[in-house]
Amino acid sequence: MFRPLVLRLVTLFAAVALPLVGATAPTATAADNPYERGPAPTASSVLGNGSFAVSTTSVSRLSASGFGGGTIYYPTSTSAGTFGGVVLAPGFTATSGSYAGLARRVASHGFVVFAIDTSSTLDQPASRGRQILTALDYLTERSSVRSRVDATRLAASGHSMGGGGTLEAANSRPTLKAAVALQPWNTDKTWQGIRVPTMIIGAQNDSIAANSSHSIPFYNSLTGAPERAYGELRGESHLAANTNPDWQGRLMVTWLKRYVDSDTRYSQFLCPAPTSTALSDYRNSCPD
Repeated sequence: MFRPLVLRLVTLFAAVALPLVGATAPTATAADNPYERGPAPTASSVLGNGSFAVSTTSVSRLSASGFGGGTIYYPTSTSAGTFGGVVLAPGFTATSGSYAGLARRVASHGFVVFAIDTSSTLDQPASRGRQILTALDYLTERSSVRSRVDATRLAASGHSMGGGGTLEAANSRPTLKAAVALQPWNTDKTWQGIRVPTMIIGAQNDSIAANSSHSIPFYNSLTGAPERAYGELRGESHLAANTNPDWQGRLMVTWLKRYVDSDTRYSQFLCPAPTSTALSDYRNSCPD
């Protein structure tokens, strides 16, 4: 007499369990990241300009406080929402105009890029680092394009002494999402305190900030950074940031996309480590 009861219980259990067997948990998709900007990247798209039209606005030295003004490059359209902000600092004796090509390239991939002038063209890296942070605050709080910038997604970058200043800025402000130092120069070789994902881009033929005494020791010291990478541009000189070679743009854009925009579509260009005849060396912690 117990068998009919057992059968009824088995049938009831199956009726409840079967829908669970066919159910699947929600899966994460690219749309889950609200910071993605632009189409899915390809190996060719990251070597050139991005999909965003770019406009510029000038910041006069007189209206700036704590740095020397400069030019802001920003996506013309606001339909994609706000963008991550990047300050790009010049090297010793250089001015913001020397980096117009690089700034426009990065902005075209969906960033607001502020190429700044420093208070003096002779400023040293520590001063340039402070000016990078001051310019980031200006960009998000006072600039005419501040409504386009997501103040929670900011990055520091710079060339030569500006690259050394980039390390100074990242060391001082761990809330930065990323740092990219271009052919950096600094007398301080130890950056264990940096807690920001940091990329160093060196140049094989750099005779001013030789990789053996600048870029490589900087990279090796970044033991506290959550992620780090060092890319060395084959055949390029200390002025690579000025001449804007495609592989420098690729390295910089993919790093900013991955860490400022949290865009994992760009992970494929960082890990496994990229290989190309355009690179004479590449080292990284292999993110993702």
